[in-house]
Amino acid sequence: MLLVVVALASACQNLTGFAFALIFVGLVGALHLLPIADAANVAGLLTLVNGIVFIRSHPFRPRWDMLKPMIISSTIGVFLGLGLLHFLTGNLVVVLRLLLGVTIIVCAVVLLRQTGKREKLSGMRAMYVASGLSGLLGGLFSTSGPPIVYHLYREPLPAVLIRQCLLVLFMANTVVRLTVVTISGELSRASLVTAAFAVPVVAGVTWFVAKHPPPLPVRVMQWLVCSLLLLTGVSMLYSALASFAT
Repeated sequence: MLLVVVALASACQNLTGFAFALIFVGLVGALHLLPIADAANVAGLLTLVNGIVFIRSHPFRPRWDMLKPMIISSTIGVFLGLGLLHFLTGNLVVVLRLLLGVTIIVCAVVLLRQTGKREKLSGMRAMYVASGLSGLLGGLFSTSGPPIVYHLYREPLPAVLIRQCLLVLFMANTVVRLTVVTISGELSRASLVTAAFAVPVVAGVTWFVAKHPPPLPVRVMQWLVCSLLLLTGVSMLYSALASFAT
């Protein structure tokens, strides 16, 4: 079942460019296949592998003048998210599940409501806020994407530059998160084994989707993926509220 979830999340990621970690962590949590902390670790490991493969196969010229403030802000957010995760995992597991459900629903709605580009670049304050929120979600659930994806794709910037900035930021967040988790002894054997089995699945799904893309517009695929995210978030909320009632 874990590998089925990995395949589904990988397909959504390759079709829309986002949502792997949200779908994987959300479904794994909703189906009680792994503790949320372990699911987040697996998502981080797979994100790092995907990033390394991408860098090896694509020209890479990131804009460090944009990336430096993003990485600084998001790194602070990662540490805050990890601290919150540690507290909630040890004391309030049901609250953690509730928070994940709300996060998934909010992210799906934000991505669905994405509008056209701005006429000029936003100020640095907006960049710091979006990066910090991404780092916070990255520290909690390895789901750094939605805040910074929403922010950057509304900026008047080339799509290639945006993808490169996102790749570097996500990899930086993942490296920081995995380093802290490893040093603190919280990278479990279950996370490593699951990630090892998942890598061939991710590679196979990526190859298949590239060779046989579905004949649907990108926006339709985004709506389908966001609908799946909404269902995942609602099921997570229902599970958490049921536990509260019990």
